[in-house]
Amino acid sequence: MATGPVTAGGTTSGRGHANDEVSVGHTPEVGASTVWRWRLAAGLPSAAAAATGILVGAGIVATRFVIAQTSPASLALLRYTIGFGCLLPLVVLAGRARFAPRDLVPIAFLGIVQFGVLIALMNFGLQFIPSGRAALIFATFPLLTLLLAAALGQEPLTATKTLGVVLTIVGVACAIGEKALESGRAEEWLGELAVFASALCGAACSVLYRPYLRRYPTLAVSALAMLASVGFLAVLAAGERFFRAWPHFTAEGWFAVIFIGVSSGVGYSLWLWALRHTTPTRVTIFLALSPITAAGSGAWLLGEELSPMLVLGLAGTVLGLCLAHWQHSPSSPSTAA
Repeated sequence: MATGPVTAGGTTSGRGHANDEVSVGHTPEVGASTVWRWRLAAGLPSAAAAATGILVGAGIVATRFVIAQTSPASLALLRYTIGFGCLLPLVVLAGRARFAPRDLVPIAFLGIVQFGVLIALMNFGLQFIPSGRAALIFATFPLLTLLLAAALGQEPLTATKTLGVVLTIVGVACAIGEKALESGRAEEWLGELAVFASALCGAACSVLYRPYLRRYPTLAVSALAMLASVGFLAVLAAGERFFRAWPHFTAEGWFAVIFIGVSSGVGYSLWLWALRHTTPTRVTIFLALSPITAAGSGAWLLGEELSPMLVLGLAGTVLGLCLAHWQHSPSSPSTAA
């Protein structure tokens, strides 16, 4: 065996033998290692998106636990104020990011839409339809993202990816089960429209964030967008008389609020980091894990009824995620799509 490193010509330097040349068409060990490292790096955005989907589901359960002790806009304000507080030290340590003046307003607007308008529409819709149906409608988020991204030329609309997205929606429907068919109020169509508009807002933000994530650090974009949403939510919370007295929570309630805030800061940063490194659909599709996580955690922590279809729904969601992320294995990182 040769003891020296392989040179560009295929032979070894230092001590070695002439017959140690690398044959044409044979992938050297260093090439396989490079491909493995590339595949690992390519999987990190998916892992970040999956973590975000799980954190969102856990946040839903924590919100259910504490919402009776406060009001929607006030809780949202506390949530994103704590989230911004978690991001601020990291942004300071990372160094100052210089935003072009023309980009400040669009990034702030996206933050307001994603954290303020989206939540306001969702809460409004929940006044008219049951939460199960709302979760099923909101599960169209990845499909809407795929259509918007394809329309803007950010990613191709392939049959495999579309099938994967549809399977995750079916998986959510199975996990929710009969809850999606429960009767709501007479103006159900208004609630359904509001929740669909909420999903559309999230899809649009996921697609429109990408140009700014290519120009600026993820943490800086996260902090700016979240700070803008805090200003917007402060106006809504003032209408709920939030600033007239210190919030009253039980010890467990404060723990839930802090968890929701920290998970929002961490989850949103992971979300934007994933959007920076892969296509919007491959990020948003992991939101299908949220209602399943919420259903499982709610049964475990809050004693909520667990549908026997949850396992089937989880299987369908996982299969959909695999299909949406399936692609031919590249021979090398340079040939990857």
